[in-house]
Amino acid sequence: MSVIQIVGYKNSGKTTLIGKLLEILNAMNLRVAVIKHDVHGFEADRESTDTFRHRRAGAVATAITSPWRTAIIEEQETRLSDLIKHFEDYDMTIIEGFKQESYPKIVLIRDKEDLALLQELTQIRAVVFRQEAEECLDNDGTGGVLIGSKVPCYKADEVEEIAKLAIVSILSSES
Repeated sequence: MSVIQIVGYKNSGKTTLIGKLLEILNAMNLRVAVIKHDVHGFEADRESTDTFRHRRAGAVATAITSPWRTAIIEEQETRLSDLIKHFEDYDMTIIEGFKQESYPKIVLIRDKEDLALLQELTQIRAVVFRQEAEECLDNDGTGGVLIGSKVPCYKADEVEEIAKLAIVSILSSES
């Protein structure tokens, strides 16, 4: 199973890119799981549901399943490595966020100020520019490459090329 992180600052287009990648990967009959990091907390259960009532009554974990879907809610943080292990039977797991983890990353850059993020991260496999940032690219005719590195760069609308990078990641994890 292949794991790739999509990272960037808030509103950099992470969720949008993942949605577009999922469309392409699903069309290729690949089974892809997504893990999203949320530092603000979240509520996945609605107040009118039985599982919400179970949690409110004191259950520290609830699960609901049907022939088409399963949801498990636990009142605890789960380590990223455990979540990835849970999805090991899928072709790929895409992680949204968790910037400091050491998985291969596609970094989204909104503008020139976001470039500092590239100095903080490890395992950068590609950079995606949401807005035009031509001054950051080496235009030597070989395609977009971050100046001073061999890291490939893409514009946000080059989703097919970014998907090819993800597919290469899948294929290399199979060997």
